[in-house]
Amino acid sequence: MSTKRPYGTGSLTVRTDKLGRESWFGRAYIDGQRVNRKLGPKRQTGSAKGLTQTQAESALRRLMDEAQPSAKGDRLTLSHAGERYLRYLEGLGRKRATVVAVESALRVWLNPHLGDRSLEAITPEDIDDLIVTMRGANVGIKSVRNYIGTLSAIYRFAQHPRRRWATSNPVDAVELPQLPRGEGIKFLTMPEVERLAAAAVGGDHQALDRTLYLVGAMTGLRQGELIALRWADIDWRAHRIRVRRSHVLGEFDEVKSSLSLRAVPMSSRVTAALKAWRKLTPRGGDDALVFAEPTGEVLRRGALMRRYRRALETATLPAMPFHALRHTFATSCAAAGVPLRTLQEWLGHRDLATVQRYASYSPNEGEVAMVDRAFGS
Repeated sequence: MSTKRPYGTGSLTVRTDKLGRESWFGRAYIDGQRVNRKLGPKRQTGSAKGLTQTQAESALRRLMDEAQPSAKGDRLTLSHAGERYLRYLEGLGRKRATVVAVESALRVWLNPHLGDRSLEAITPEDIDDLIVTMRGANVGIKSVRNYIGTLSAIYRFAQHPRRRWATSNPVDAVELPQLPRGEGIKFLTMPEVERLAAAAVGGDHQALDRTLYLVGAMTGLRQGELIALRWADIDWRAHRIRVRRSHVLGEFDEVKSSLSLRAVPMSSRVTAALKAWRKLTPRGGDDALVFAEPTGEVLRRGALMRRYRRALETATLPAMPFHALRHTFATSCAAAGVPLRTLQEWLGHRDLATVQRYASYSPNEGEVAMVDRAFGS
């Protein structure tokens, strides 16, 4: 089967191997040479595996973009390379938050200052000047590092052997501004969590917020994961919460990473709190959101944060981000002796080093006893 397409856009073909398996193949003329490449297996009716025709079209366009050199007499500009990098990320199914962050970096800083320059013409000095401009505009150091990190990612994409749009990455020769030494991570003790829950702002959201604070502090779920949590994700028999999606930038995002797709154990306290909250929210079935507005709509993040800050003040607790609830879970588990590898799985962190920092923040009576024995105390 061949799909007829306009001239210059290549063609799609479905081929069947000896075992009866169907695959999409793409064919296109690039630089006067015919390129014929397998794009992936064809999705069969009723299956979630393989490529649909639309996905095969995207894969073919990506193949042509990546293999097609810049126009004759010109080198590829950063702006054009950025566009292709965005299409590449979308084709890979990267999270919407990732794609939006790259698009924002290009639109706000990279394209206005360097977009019309060819990749080969941009020097480390140009990037140094951009950093100075950003710092002069009061852009935070972390944001500066993120923006320049995006630029470096575009160059790595351009340097791939299949593209060779750039021979070097000028970011490698740039010294990025260093983050100031922070005061460490912020977290609550369990008595402080109890005070926070008791101080939840009165009104329609009071019981919701109390439950949300307790569940956040005793499961380590991110705010977006709590907002996206559905009753079907709670495995009462196994005493686990299965993290399947998050709410990011106003949209639900299915968890794509095997690390983020995880099961977190529920303590008896969390189980009791959720069962009590379930009795107060009989509306909707298993697919209903656990934490939602009284109307059943998605929880409004801005209003949630305003109530959270007021609860901190009422409980006479210092200002700290909502993420401190996640840190509370991590530090408490580390102090209780939960193996760091296990804690890494529960939190959905990519590397162990991120988890190791929690071990030093909460007192561990077992460690104190070992040191006492060592010194005969």
